[in-house]
Amino acid sequence: MCRWAAYLGEAVFLEDIVSAPCHSLITQSHCAQEAKSPTNGDGFGLAWYGDRPEPGLYRDILPAWSDPNLKSLCRQIKSGLFLAHVRASTGGATSRMNCHPFISGRWSFMHNGQIGGFEKIRRALENSLSDAVFDQREGTTDSELFFLLMIDEGLSDDPQGAVSRATARVIEASRRAGLDPSLKLTAAFSDGQALYAVRYASDAHAPTLYTSVRNGGRCIVSEPFDREGGDWQAIPPASFVTITGDGMSIRPFVPTVAKLALVG
Repeated sequence: MCRWAAYLGEAVFLEDIVSAPCHSLITQSHCAQEAKSPTNGDGFGLAWYGDRPEPGLYRDILPAWSDPNLKSLCRQIKSGLFLAHVRASTGGATSRMNCHPFISGRWSFMHNGQIGGFEKIRRALENSLSDAVFDQREGTTDSELFFLLMIDEGLSDDPQGAVSRATARVIEASRRAGLDPSLKLTAAFSDGQALYAVRYASDAHAPTLYTSVRNGGRCIVSEPFDREGGDWQAIPPASFVTITGDGMSIRPFVPTVAKLALVG
């Protein structure tokens, strides 16, 4: 599974989280300690917010440890809100369009986990999207499709509700296909103002998620990037996290009935 890190707070150089720490995201791309596989070499990506409402985006298919451009950019780009991701594919080709984060307007999204039985329910989920949202589909991953389900469920107006309803759509599609629902969802997303995260699984094994105060802001990560003396708080399973300039809240997360019926 993938590794990711996100930050909101005073502007810092991206390298402070992505490349400089002893167990940075780049280190985790070849030496993860809390994932099924230690290697996350199927591409990487950055989304960062600056003076414009839409995020900047840089993605590539190289392993994060082997791209000198990534380290150079992280040394130069300073941002008060950014998302960074290293990918271990659970399906979908290794292409830029399949690398996280994904963006739509001012929103950015990245994911660690998977939709079990995705190929058996992909068509039903895609068919359930409105035409305008379906037209945004660029890649082939379950992660991007889940992001589009969130948008279709009113992400801009109700972030937690949109994720809850998108989760319910996936679970219902699995049941209609005769499958036991198998969804692992540890994701972060942002509209350029607040940073949101969710930790959920349809079984008892949600992917890990931690948070800590760092560099005049707050990080939320798949696994800690400094093991010595770090004050890391584990986010409980079935939680929804909201981080703003005023602080952090953690609320229970449960799937809720989707507003749109699945097609066929």
